[in-house]
Amino acid sequence: EVQKLNQQLEEKNGEIQQMINQPPYEKEREILRLQKTLAEREKAQATSDVLCRSLTDETHQLQRKLASTAEMCQHLAKCLEEKQRKEKGNSDDQIPTQRSNQVFLQLLYNETSLQALICNLQEENRMLKQKVAHV
Repeated sequence: EVQKLNQQLEEKNGEIQQMINQPPYEKEREILRLQKTLAEREKAQATSDVLCRSLTDETHQLQRKLASTAEMCQHLAKCLEEKQRKEKGNSDDQIPTQRSNQVFLQLLYNETSLQALICNLQEENRMLKQKVAHV
């Protein structure tokens, strides 16, 4: 393993000597190439940071929506239970009540889906604007 490391060290020293022996314009070209590579990496890192921040924001937003939706569902379930307890004796009235509750829950689900879609589109729009500004 030591021999292997010594061999790698000798190769690196050879590369350094080769660069030292290069004409000045070659050195400048290599410096420019390395600067360009560094700039590209910094740009990629900045883009990655922006995407991570936007994903974090979106995650927090979705967690808040999920919590509020869960709270709303619990509230609706309690209301439904109370209604069913009150209408326990009227079996004829219970069928329309169940149907209206199903319709209400479906409307709530559709509204939540639309809100999630709108939020996703707004987030995508924001990200695209950031990319355009970056470019």
